[in-house]
Amino acid sequence: MRLSRLLVARGDEVIGLIRNPDHAGDVSGAGASPVVCDLEQAAAEEIARAIEGADAAVFAAGAGPGSGTGRKFSMDRDGAIKLLEATRTVGAERYEIVSSIGAEDPPDGDDVFSSYLRAKAEADEAVRQSDREWTIVRPGSLSDDPGMGRVRIDSDPFHGSVSRDDVAAVLAALLHDPRAARRILYVNGGEVPVEQALDRALA
Repeated sequence: MRLSRLLVARGDEVIGLIRNPDHAGDVSGAGASPVVCDLEQAAAEEIARAIEGADAAVFAAGAGPGSGTGRKFSMDRDGAIKLLEATRTVGAERYEIVSSIGAEDPPDGDDVFSSYLRAKAEADEAVRQSDREWTIVRPGSLSDDPGMGRVRIDSDPFHGSVSRDDVAAVLAALLHDPRAARRILYVNGGEVPVEQALDRALA
C-alpha cells in the first residue's frame, strides 16, 4: 500500500495483487488496480496473466505474524519464486524482493523464525540465479512509525530498525535506478536522506 501510493504519485501504473477481495477498495484508494491472485495458491501461469503488461514486479508479500513454518515456505519462498517465474513469462525485466536481515546466514533451527529466514534465503538465491534485473532489499526490524525519509543503506549486513514508510521510499527509488540491478542492499533507519543514501550505496 505504501509503495503503491509513492509509485502512483510518480506517474507509474500499479497492479496490486491481493488474496482477499475485500481489500480491493483499499488498493484502489491507494491509486493501484487491484487484481485478486493468491500467490500462495496460484500457479506461475495464473500469476503471469494477472501481471500481463507489467515491466517490473515487487515481491513485498508474506505469510505474516502468527503463521506456521509451512506457510513461511509456501508464501515467503514459493510465492516469491512463482512471481519471479511470472515476470519471465511476461517479459518484465525488473524484480525487487523484500527479504530480511539474517537471510544471508539463516539458522538451522526448526522454530518459525529460523524457518522464515531460510525461506527468505532460498527465495533470494532463486532471484540471484535468475536472468532478471533483480534487487534484494533486506531491512531490519520493521515498524509502523511515520517515515522520516532518512535511512542507512549498505551492501554489508547490519542490524537496526526501519519504518515501513522508509522501506517503501527505498523500493520506489530503486525501481527505476539501473545501478540497483543485481544488488543486495541492507536498509535501516539512519541520518541520511533516501536518495543520498542510495547514491552512496550504489556508487
